[in-house]
Amino acid sequence: MRTTLDRIRHTLSFEIIGLAIVAPLGTWIFDMPIHDIGMVALFSAILAAVWNYVFNVLFDRSMVALCGSVHKTVPLRVAHAVVFEAGLLVVLMPLIAWYLHVSLLQAFMMDVSFSAFYLVYAFVFNWAYDVLFPIPQVSRKDAKQANRADSISW
Repeated sequence: MRTTLDRIRHTLSFEIIGLAIVAPLGTWIFDMPIHDIGMVALFSAILAAVWNYVFNVLFDRSMVALCGSVHKTVPLRVAHAVVFEAGLLVVLMPLIAWYLHVSLLQAFMMDVSFSAFYLVYAFVFNWAYDVLFPIPQVSRKDAKQANRADSISW
């Protein structure tokens, strides 16, 4: 299991590196000023982080209420990811359209493009992070205790 400090390092490095890549890339692809794309990327990252926390707390609480545990099957993980991204899209699309003075269709296309980038980026980043900062080995007993403590705190 990762420590809290490791999770903070992971989150901050993920967001900072992602912003350093997506702002110039978005500027080039969408032919817009870097400060505009940078601001969209920044508020999108902040909203995504907040939404991630809120959504996962609500999702886990719902699972406990409906299923009695937070164990996720593959189909449930797929549903979790789709609903998470759809919720983020619903919030971000009008904000992108408003801030950049573009149509909702253009904002949708931009948002989908950002999501596609972050999907690939998250895969590569997390793989590299796990290589650079391997997860410490824990016993099954320790993992069960940590899972129990996590489920109790939420």
